[in-house]
Amino acid sequence: QVQVVESGGGLVQPGGSLRLSCTTSGIIFGAYGMGWYRQAPGKQRELVGSISSGGGINYVDAVKGRFTISRDNTKETAYLIMNSLKPEDTAVYYCNAQIRTISGRLLEHWGQGTLVTVST
Repeated sequence: QVQVVESGGGLVQPGGSLRLSCTTSGIIFGAYGMGWYRQAPGKQRELVGSISSGGGINYVDAVKGRFTISRDNTKETAYLIMNSLKPEDTAVYYCNAQIRTISGRLLEHWGQGTLVTVST
């Protein structure tokens, strides 16, 4: 049974920081790319950034310089450190674990999401 569980969300003031964690079980974590997505109210889910199995990292422009993605393969956990938070960062944040199978099929596992609210 594959599980992907996010934690660390909450209410934070503008300019504040949060660290989200994504803990997995039931997969060979080190073989998976890990992605962080978010979905704001009334908007589509969007990619925030990702870290490949080899450690390559990408971010969308809106979070570059403010957010940091990392992974600890020994703990089977990915992290999203968010600094200088803005009200427009308010969203449900989702973790995604994905791998391309030998046959070429994309296999994905999603967490349930954790709510981040940036407000005074």
